[in-house]
Amino acid sequence: MSRTRALAHSRVRAAVVAALLTPLAACSSASSGGAPDARVTPRADDRPVKVTVTPEGDQVRAGDSVRITASGGRLTSVAVTDAEGRKLAGEVAADGRSWVSGRKSVPGTSYTVTAATRTGAGTVRTTKSSFTTAPADKVNKVDWRPGTDTTVGVAQPISLVFDNPVKNRAEVEKQLKITTSNDTEGSWGWLTDWSGRDRVDWRPKSYWKPGTKVTLKAELNGTDSGTTGGWFVRDYTTTFTIGARQIARVDLDSHRLTLVRDGRTVRRIPVSGGTPGGDKRSWRGTAVLMAKEGTVNMNSETVGLGDAYDKMVKHSMRLTWSGMYAHAAPWNAAYFGRANHSSGCIGMSDADATWFYDQVRPGDPFEITGKDTKGVVAPGNGFGAWNLSWTEWQAKSALR
Repeated sequence: MSRTRALAHSRVRAAVVAALLTPLAACSSASSGGAPDARVTPRADDRPVKVTVTPEGDQVRAGDSVRITASGGRLTSVAVTDAEGRKLAGEVAADGRSWVSGRKSVPGTSYTVTAATRTGAGTVRTTKSSFTTAPADKVNKVDWRPGTDTTVGVAQPISLVFDNPVKNRAEVEKQLKITTSNDTEGSWGWLTDWSGRDRVDWRPKSYWKPGTKVTLKAELNGTDSGTTGGWFVRDYTTTFTIGARQIARVDLDSHRLTLVRDGRTVRRIPVSGGTPGGDKRSWRGTAVLMAKEGTVNMNSETVGLGDAYDKMVKHSMRLTWSGMYAHAAPWNAAYFGRANHSSGCIGMSDADATWFYDQVRPGDPFEITGKDTKGVVAPGNGFGAWNLSWTEWQAKSALR
């Protein structure tokens, strides 16, 4: 081969190689300028937000607020929902770094947590997680008064009696919310009920103002009563209205009951109270009409008085758990207005009892005075909280 032909052949070969290499270079250039490679590290302000949920896991202890925190970005919204779609309400903090539920987690419940986040670069993401709480090994229940949508007297307290002991009294009291239509001042006080069970009552500083609308929201679901008490697994609510200012003033020394309504004397009734000098004496102080029970079988053995009586009694109005009533007592007619000769109750004629029974309502106070009585009605014996001064009553709150 001549030198000229060899040079020409060499140039052709170089051109072919160059032609083959050119598309490869073009492909490489297109790759670097197109969609980013998955292995490329994102900007520091666009990394996924780390969301931490407390508590976490299965069978965790109930009774705590749910707390959610975010790092590397902000929370924009949070939903904590149980299997029935009920939400634990809460608010995202102003800095977007945390969220805390306003209510506690309840026993035996599965929760789903949905958290929406935003990175510093503006990327929005949603994360989900879940946790479950251990079931309650023991449940505490509540019996409360007054009933909902009732109209009651000016001395009616709000009263909750618990099935089991309450050791965590402050925690329970924090969950009891009272609202009134006129910002009535009042306080909770812890008592031992006549039944021996734990009880908490709310009473105003002084008698209610007529017409006041009252609402109790006992947001107890998820609250632990404490040792041996068990968990509360539901909320309770009641609403009621205060009726006329009506007071029954009972003077055992003059043997008269005076019904006063809105400051005006409506009627005076001759009565006979408990026999002086022994266990048949009446209580004094302020008792509150607990219930109008109608015709009741009264047996002295149930109140520790042996076989003194066993009879059906009409127009019975309960004043204490220990068995003091106001009622019709026609067998005692010779003593009305003259002497105390009953087994502790406040007796009156059939006609007076029929009229009086129709006038009064649960919650009306009976202000009882007299020299020879068994003593003052105890706070837990019916609704005797009015026999404590306001300072004494406030001291019974677990939050003071």
